[in-house]
Amino acid sequence: MEKTRNPIKWLIFLLARIYFRLSRGMTMGVRAAVINRRREILLITHTYASGWQLPGGGVEPGEATLDSLKRELLEEAGVTAIRNPKLFNIYNNSADFPRDHVLLYLVTDFDLEGFPKPNREINGHGFFPLNDLPENTTIGTKMRIAELLGKRKISQNW
Repeated sequence: MEKTRNPIKWLIFLLARIYFRLSRGMTMGVRAAVINRRREILLITHTYASGWQLPGGGVEPGEATLDSLKRELLEEAGVTAIRNPKLFNIYNNSADFPRDHVLLYLVTDFDLEGFPKPNREINGHGFFPLNDLPENTTIGTKMRIAELLGKRKISQNW
């Protein structure tokens, strides 16, 4: 049996999508590639998503991106006293919504107060050799690390 498209449902979907894109504000997120002196990178796992990924999160309204970066790294991984983070690149959060952006910072000068205990947001965290990432590292994280190591852009989308 051939499936036909319901024009009313399609129009409602289209109008809702247009309304959503025009009515909501732009969102911004920050991520950090925290690399220690042994050339290991900090990765975390969230309770609500699978796979290892770079730490970070959303920038709150009125919050500076570097303040957000410091807050997220402290909350998620116990990283404090971040000095001289370098903006590596700015990415679109998705192909569908190019207004949303993720800023990736390179952090090599930091203090580690000790990893916080797993909580309702974070399952785990740890430093991993750049050339030996966990098998279930997310594709986006692998692409960002490859870009850091090769200094060339693989994708504009996170």
